[in-house]
Amino acid sequence: MGDNNIQLFEDKPIRTAWDDEKEEWYFSIVDVISVLTDQPTQRSASNYWAKLKQRLKEEGADQLLINCQQLKLKSPKDGKNTKLMLLIQNNYYALFSLCHRKKQSHLRCGLHRLVEKE
Repeated sequence: MGDNNIQLFEDKPIRTAWDDEKEEWYFSIVDVISVLTDQPTQRSASNYWAKLKQRLKEEGADQLLINCQQLKLKSPKDGKNTKLMLLIQNNYYALFSLCHRKKQSHLRCGLHRLVEKE
């Protein structure tokens, strides 16, 4: 994995990673969920993701989980490396459909601009 960056979306950090070999962006699932669902803390976004993963597994609809990758990225708060689940750029639309919120299209456009900019 190449560059690890923190992108801001409405003043909320979204940790990203660029894969030089595959030429693809990866986005922190917890960070995207935090923005989509207006979670007040990273912990609450992490809890939301844990519950969503559990529900997907129980329903046999865990295809989204197969497309995830774990990687250590720096925390925006303390700078420590934390193991995170990342979602490849082409699969974050599936996550959007699971989080029914007003910000879906706005965030989708923001992430698309990020991908196109690089």
